[in-house]
Amino acid sequence: MSRSARRTRRTLQVAGAGAAALLALSACSSSDDSSSTSDSSAPASADTSKKLSGTVTVFAAASLKESFTTLGKEFEKEHPGTKVTFNFGGSDSLAAGITGGAPADVFAAASPKTMAIVTDAKDASGTPATFVRNQLEIATLPGNPEKVSSLKDLTKSGLKVVLCDKTVPCGAAAQKALDAGKLKLTPVSYEQDVKSALTKVELKEADAAVVYKTDVKAAGEKVEGVEFPESADAINDYPIALLKDAPNADAAKAFIELVQSAEGQKVLTEAGFLQP
Repeated sequence: MSRSARRTRRTLQVAGAGAAALLALSACSSSDDSSSTSDSSAPASADTSKKLSGTVTVFAAASLKESFTTLGKEFEKEHPGTKVTFNFGGSDSLAAGITGGAPADVFAAASPKTMAIVTDAKDASGTPATFVRNQLEIATLPGNPEKVSSLKDLTKSGLKVVLCDKTVPCGAAAQKALDAGKLKLTPVSYEQDVKSALTKVELKEADAAVVYKTDVKAAGEKVEGVEFPESADAINDYPIALLKDAPNADAAKAFIELVQSAEGQKVLTEAGFLQP
């Protein structure tokens, strides 16, 4: 073979080796690209939470106002594109609104009895779950000028005491506590929810009110709390339920999950609620 032919053959071999290397590199690059594509699509399942959107309407007992407002903001932060709106009030009137056709996604009541109004009407989806409990406390003016130290002290002549209406969970619980202590009390007024009862004391329109520990805590220095042993006989379970005709069921389920999560429970226990 001539020197020229040998040089041509060597050139072809080098070129062939280069092509093979290029093919291998190309294949490797192709493999990297596909794995890169796979990686970028992998978090899709983790981003499903972002698919939640729209408004979640929550009907909740007045005593949940502070803690649920905090959780609502947290929910909106975790799920951009959502908005949580609340209707706080007496659980009995909220239940009546739901059974009357008011559009809502979630109902959080201050007692199983008021939740039963909704479940008996078959307006709840699934079985309600107890997510917290709450205990009564006496709220007095700062400094406790009337020296209230027991539930019996509320029966003193001339003392202006406010109770929640007996149809409202806080009122039913107060009556249960009074029965446990074999006490009779005639208040100056019956209020439609616990916040209204507390406001009477804050405005100095009443000397004392029987409310929840959570409300006394939320009021800060506006009132002073007095514990009483009979409250142990009147602890309220708080159930929460998805409503049957919820306009935004997916987001509603996610909100209920947040309430029941460790994060939600932390917010609630810090507000003074008891674990279920």
